Amino acid sequence: MKIRPDIVQVYREVHSWVGILCSLFLFVAFYAGSISMFEQPLQVWLTPAPSLPQPVDLADTPQLLQKAFAEYPDASSHYTVVVNPDNARPARLMWPQDPTHRGHGPQDYVLAALSPDGELHTLVSRPSEIPFFIDQLHEQIGLPLPHTAARYTMGCVAVGYFLALVSGVIAFLPALKKMLFALRFGSATRKVWLDLHNLVGVFSLPFHFIIAATAVVFAFHEPIFALQGKLFQQGQPVAHGPAQQHGHAGDRSKGNGTRTVNFEGQMPPQAILVELQKQAPGFVADTLEYTTQSNRGKSRTTLRITGHDERYPTRGASNGFAVADPASGKVLSADYLPGHQSAGFAALTAFVALHFGSYGGLPVRWGYYCLGLGGAFLFYTGCRLWITARQKREQQAGNPQTRATWLLSCLTTGCITGCITGIAILLLCAPFWPLGGTYAQASLVYYTVFLLCMSLAFLLRENQRDPLLFCVAGCANIAIVPAVLIAMVEGRAILPSLGVGMVALVLGCFLLRSVKRSTCRLSA
Repeated sequence: MKIRPDIVQVYREVHSWVGILCSLFLFVAFYAGSISMFEQPLQVWLTPAPSLPQPVDLADTPQLLQKAFAEYPDASSHYTVVVNPDNARPARLMWPQDPTHRGHGPQDYVLAALSPDGELHTLVSRPSEIPFFIDQLHEQIGLPLPHTAARYTMGCVAVGYFLALVSGVIAFLPALKKMLFALRFGSATRKVWLDLHNLVGVFSLPFHFIIAATAVVFAFHEPIFALQGKLFQQGQPVAHGPAQQHGHAGDRSKGNGTRTVNFEGQMPPQAILVELQKQAPGFVADTLEYTTQSNRGKSRTTLRITGHDERYPTRGASNGFAVADPASGKVLSADYLPGHQSAGFAALTAFVALHFGSYGGLPVRWGYYCLGLGGAFLFYTGCRLWITARQKREQQAGNPQTRATWLLSCLTTGCITGCITGIAILLLCAPFWPLGGTYAQASLVYYTVFLLCMSLAFLLRENQRDPLLFCVAGCANIAIVPAVLIAMVEGRAILPSLGVGMVALVLGCFLLRSVKRSTCRLSA
């Protein structure tokens, strides 16, 4: 394809400058986002198992409910029955300690279980907040700002990201046929990394366009959801919003909840699941969330069944849900039920799922994990290639390195190693923290490590900066492996945790090998 050289040069400049302005934010978003693909498994690993009796059988749930609500009548207004308990949701029955809580993320829950002799045991707990913190790093592109401010900043960065993609494609088109597979391994290191940058960028282009477009939508989702409600909402509105990975932190019942529950008019949870399978075969229920509201002396109980179906995309990061009648098990609203949505809702769900990777099960999640790391690689190499080109031009002109080039070089190394090391330190410490770590602990540790790496990047000499900081990042990742093994020996981690350790080991070895071969410097 022929494009005038002056036009190509304009698009190349746009690609370079917009990329430089956005690349460090995007690196944090992609690196943290790739780890967030496994937010739920990480939460199961990092959340300590509580000292509760084994969950009762699902068929015995009514007995547990009666005993729990006899002692805690307020809990009957909003409670959750867990179909398959795990470390993150370890009890068959749980309810929020503060039903009015409207925060974003994990919160305190009261867990209830029965001992073998039928005695009620309860304790207050919450899942580890480390995975949620990493997900927030992804959503807020690493900025420690209020969520709304960070979200709109992320939207502006996503617009720049989209512009960099378009300009990069146009700039690369004239050389596409000749340069696409031209990996010049025998040439200077910089040319090899330039070829890899172009190759990864071209072949992951559809993924990056999807992420950029959906990120803009997420940043400005409020007016979009308002429009969606006008266009697609059918029938009587149901009190629910878009499915979120942290579904229990959503809207709570308003008004005075009922103090007792009449189970005579409700189907047992096991029967509800049987009825659900008749209406939605293949949908796997995870939780049954009951909410009872009182209005003018009358109470009304709604049931939200959260779960997943790997054959279909889900609106949330890991699940969809159906609103059902607790008396009959009949599905009342399938707006967010995978495979049973209207055309409009299904289109919106597919759009959202393309960002979250919430379709196709584990293989797709691993694919998104690799694409996320590939995106982080793309932003780092793009930034470093630009810096190296500037340094080379300044050296050839006989001029000392400009302050702008030095500043960007320090920012690049400090930001990237700070992000990698900070997340590694979180995963290293979390198994040994009470409750698997709180959001405040995660924030303090991550930003302390991040600022330390950033400070060292400005203090160290040019020839020391990259080798030392990338070596620290590699060692921090490798150190996760013995931490996982120790936690497993002490019974504070489960077998799937080894997968976390193996991924950290591979990444750490790659970083150390890169330091050894001086590839991080991308020197010509």
